[in-house]
Amino acid sequence: METKPAPKRLYSLDALRGFDMFWIMGGEGIFIALASLTGWPLFKWCATQLDHVPWHGFVFYDMIFPLFLFIAGISFPFSLAKRLERNDSRASIYKHIIFRGLILVVLGILYNNGLKFNFGELRYGSVLGRIGLAWMFAAIIFMNTKLNVRILWCAGLLIGYWILFLLFPAHDLGSTDIFSREGNFASWIDRLIMPGKLYLGNHDPEGIMSTMPAIGTALLGMFTGEFLLSGYLKDKPLRKVLYMAGAAVILMIIGKLWNLVFPINKNLWSSSFVCWVGGLSLLLFSVFYLVIDVWNYQKWAFFFVVIGMNPITIYLTERIVGFSKANNFFFKGFADLFPEKWAPVIMATGITAIAWLFLYFLFRKKIFLKV
Repeated sequence: METKPAPKRLYSLDALRGFDMFWIMGGEGIFIALASLTGWPLFKWCATQLDHVPWHGFVFYDMIFPLFLFIAGISFPFSLAKRLERNDSRASIYKHIIFRGLILVVLGILYNNGLKFNFGELRYGSVLGRIGLAWMFAAIIFMNTKLNVRILWCAGLLIGYWILFLLFPAHDLGSTDIFSREGNFASWIDRLIMPGKLYLGNHDPEGIMSTMPAIGTALLGMFTGEFLLSGYLKDKPLRKVLYMAGAAVILMIIGKLWNLVFPINKNLWSSSFVCWVGGLSLLLFSVFYLVIDVWNYQKWAFFFVVIGMNPITIYLTERIVGFSKANNFFFKGFADLFPEKWAPVIMATGITAIAWLFLYFLFRKKIFLKV
């Protein structure tokens, strides 16, 4: 029997993952410093997009986390196809999925707390934990259902999450606003059953209940990956890009309309947020895919690919080791040569450069931390 060739790795996906991680490994500091230095409207506007909104609403920085989960979703159909192509058993694939999900939860707890043993005072919700659990459950759904059922799962999770907010408002802290930090269903459940401490005292943005709609974010990425792998429009890549862009716009419209009754809110990972950011993520991926994999303009993306090949490495390294001492050693002297107002730009650029060179060294040595 003729075996199906393993799917080709998407250069655009590595580049987009690197673009996403660039902002949290130093990119935000560069643009904020440039805004302060120049006062130019473009940089000042960029600076307003590089800090999370307190509650309802959306800025670019609120997209960094869900975009990474969306990208992880796109990758899964490709990795699954490779495993099936080399005849891995379903049992071994399930073991990998569950192991990956749980190890990310453990790494997230370590990232938050360090190596501590006062278990009652730890924060258990985390970015890595959210990625691990949402991706894990989405992958299990993907492996056990056909496309139409997966779509129903995604819609059901988002609509069901919204209905829970409507039916079960929280009154334990006296709020009557069902979408407030004190009065929403998800935070109430987390206050009741989540161990340890919550990030904001009465709410955790990576809590248990808000993982439910995050599964939808991962599924949207998996739909995208499955569409790319399918033979549909195989010889018409431009039309394929247009279809993805069209789907992105539809998702964004749904998100904006849903926002009227269920506010776009990253902290709650609201259903409208899933649709809005899912659409933006798909639109951004469509652009990267068009330029890099369809038109083959790839050289410019190498900077981001180096980052995107080791995202977990840089995320953990920044937290555990950090590059601030190296930055002071190599760049503080240069910063002192310039007027004081230039120092933030030089130091922000320096720490980004050091982090990138560290990743480039790993890239050249073919050292990649994979979970």
